[in-house]
Amino acid sequence: MPAKVVVIGSLNMDLVTRAPRLPQGGETLIGHSFTKVCGGKGANQAVAAARLGAQVSMVGCVGRDAYGEELRAALLAEQVDCQAVSTVDDSSGVALIVVDDNSQNAIVIVAGANGALTPAVVGCFDSVLQAADVIICQLEVPDATVGHALKRSRELGKIVILNPAPASRPLPANWYENIDYLIPNESEASTLSGLPVDSRQTAQAAASRLIELGAGKVIITLGAQGSLLADGQRIEHFPAPTVKAVDTTAAGDTFVGGFAAALAGGKGEAEAIRFGQVAAALSVTRAGAQPSIPTLSEVQAFKTP
Repeated sequence: MPAKVVVIGSLNMDLVTRAPRLPQGGETLIGHSFTKVCGGKGANQAVAAARLGAQVSMVGCVGRDAYGEELRAALLAEQVDCQAVSTVDDSSGVALIVVDDNSQNAIVIVAGANGALTPAVVGCFDSVLQAADVIICQLEVPDATVGHALKRSRELGKIVILNPAPASRPLPANWYENIDYLIPNESEASTLSGLPVDSRQTAQAAASRLIELGAGKVIITLGAQGSLLADGQRIEHFPAPTVKAVDTTAAGDTFVGGFAAALAGGKGEAEAIRFGQVAAALSVTRAGAQPSIPTLSEVQAFKTP
């Protein structure tokens, strides 16, 4: 049977503009292009896990609007189980994204229907959580919901992953005991640890601090510099595959989804990290969020240039 991954989180319609550079305050730029792409960190991670070999269920909310219909249809097209995707009387979540010529992005999120994903709604689909091998959460839904999901996932004995994105403040202290793998990027690791993260050395200090706070294991993703794994006993660096980046949108989501799919499928920790890194590397060679996520066969066929 395929490994089962449950993603509890956001579904957003991404409204993406490409421009020469990111605008400054009060500035108007002429953009190169505009596209509308299904996204949201939760949905992206669900698509990634599904394309990379897992059987996936999504727990989330969409609005009673055209975007909501499109977001649900996109997941169904990837064979993601949507029985736990509820339709609510609100607009669907949106993300306004600007990508510059150096493939860096700036994002503004409007939660919309994602704010209706309450602990009570998650509780209605407890059987979905019970069937999981790995459960993934992020921070684009209410904090109370994330805290509930982490605690319930731990009670059920599942492997629990928290991708703390977007991170605007430290996590509640009582969350850490329920997290097996905390997977922040550099800026998120800095926010959570209170330490600057701008190199492998500073990332090590931040990872150690997050272990002290109670996380089981920490994986800090460092973009082109790879990733760092800390478990309280050791810190190991995993170099990233070398590729030419076009758009970094959803690279972190692809890593998380790929790592979860590999872990749920029985791969060892180091192998799962490398698998997620290859998937993320392939994703940055393409534009968009979900359209950029590779398939299992593409990851298996990848060879470092």
